[in-house]
Amino acid sequence: MFEKLVSYAAKQLELDPSEITPDSTFESLGIDSLDIVEMIMDLESELGVELEMEDQKIATFQELADFIESKLN
Repeated sequence: MFEKLVSYAAKQLELDPSEITPDSTFESLGIDSLDIVEMIMDLESELGVELEMEDQKIATFQELADFIESKLN
């Protein structure tokens, strides 16, 4: 899932995939809350799963990947 998120961010947000590590925070990469909402909506559509994020404290790409994987299992 982490690789899928990196691929998405590189394509949609025009980021260099080599700069995205599991510990990369969204803030450190210049990803704002609107970008995150759009990414979550796209992933929900692609994966066919609802990702309710309101109570989640997710700051890094790995945390988001782990959260999504938990919803898929």
